Amino acid sequence: MPAKQMLPGRRPSAVTAQGRKRPSMRAGRPGARGPLARLRRTQQQVRKAWDRPLTAYYLIFGSSLLITVLGLVMVYSASMIKALQLGLGDAYFFKKQFLAALIGAGLLLVASRMPVKLHRALSYPVLAGTLFLMVLVQVPGIGVSINGNQNWISLGGPFMLQPSEFGKLALILWGADLLARKGDRELLSQWKHLLVPLVPVTFLLLGLIMLGGDMGTAMILGAILFGLLWLAGAPTRLFVGVLAFAGVIVALLIKTSPHRMDRLECIGATDAGKNDLCWQAVHGIYALASGGWFGSGLGASVEKWGQLPEAHTDFIFAITGEELGLAGTLSVLALFAALGYAGIRVAGRTEDSFVRFAAGGVTTWITAQAVINIGAVLGLLPIAGVPLPLFSYGGSALLPTMFAVGLLIAFAREEPAARAALAMRQPKTGWRRTGVRWKSMRRRVKKRPSGER
Repeated sequence: MPAKQMLPGRRPSAVTAQGRKRPSMRAGRPGARGPLARLRRTQQQVRKAWDRPLTAYYLIFGSSLLITVLGLVMVYSASMIKALQLGLGDAYFFKKQFLAALIGAGLLLVASRMPVKLHRALSYPVLAGTLFLMVLVQVPGIGVSINGNQNWISLGGPFMLQPSEFGKLALILWGADLLARKGDRELLSQWKHLLVPLVPVTFLLLGLIMLGGDMGTAMILGAILFGLLWLAGAPTRLFVGVLAFAGVIVALLIKTSPHRMDRLECIGATDAGKNDLCWQAVHGIYALASGGWFGSGLGASVEKWGQLPEAHTDFIFAITGEELGLAGTLSVLALFAALGYAGIRVAGRTEDSFVRFAAGGVTTWITAQAVINIGAVLGLLPIAGVPLPLFSYGGSALLPTMFAVGLLIAFAREEPAARAALAMRQPKTGWRRTGVRWKSMRRRVKKRPSGER
């Protein structure tokens, strides 16, 4: 039977005269089912996953947990030889770090469940208590000097406390509350209100820290100050002026200290130099270089046998590179990048000015300290003596950092979309909510006043 004649303006049928379907023009479009289309779909799925309300919440919790757990493993591996050399058990430093991690987990849980108003209420007491402890450090007979820095208070036995580590948290809480109150009154446009009393109090903390000789912690506090000023919308001229003033002070402090000048000269060193001044920096590079792609194996480091000083504290990243290789170090960097991204996302999406300043301050703190520590291990920055956050050995550094991570978790939970998503995940069944009781045999029983079914 001949095919029907096409009328003007009529679309051709998808079925030919022989009953076969014509090939679809859409199916023949190049890239519709090829690798480019799959790549676009993958990008859309990833973008959709990143835009979910609870992404920041899970990133903060997951990345901080993985960093802490991996840090515990590496603390045990990097410190066991040092502990045996001191006549202690091989797990001595690990046990202390594990105890600090347990206490820090409790602080993280408390901070993540505290309302924002309570965090703001604690800002002034935390600052006052930290200043008091930092003054006590300088009192003879109370303060303890370690490696030439008097920044410690003995708590009895092997336990020590470094109040300057809590100064970072105190500055963030107090500075965020101060700037938020001034922002609500529209005073941050005036440079006097922007700088006073934030900058003088920060310089008071810096002065107390520098009395003990801890240049690394002072650099972290300076980074937190600049981060808060940046978030507050400081004008470029004012920001550059404060940065230049701080740079001059840092240059003078380095110039007047032969020890700091020696550390500055060890940037990029490949030889220990005269009197082995760059011994630590060079052996940190040796540890990273000998790790290869996947490392020599967990516990198989050679540099931790007395060659690399502070292998379980400041240079634990070098031991990680030696034992876990490039894959291990990149994993640590990826976890810190995820934590930093999540913190920036929380600070950028909130409408609460205190949350924005506090989240930005915590993110600046953790990111800047990680960059300074890893940069020193890689030979790109001078050795500042700061630990890798959540990773290196040291309870005084771990406790305030975990509390700060709890702050980020609390702020991530307070986002309107995240709060709604968490509320939807609450169980809607169960006898406490609906009066429905569940028996075995999967039979639902309705409770009645008479007790009958």
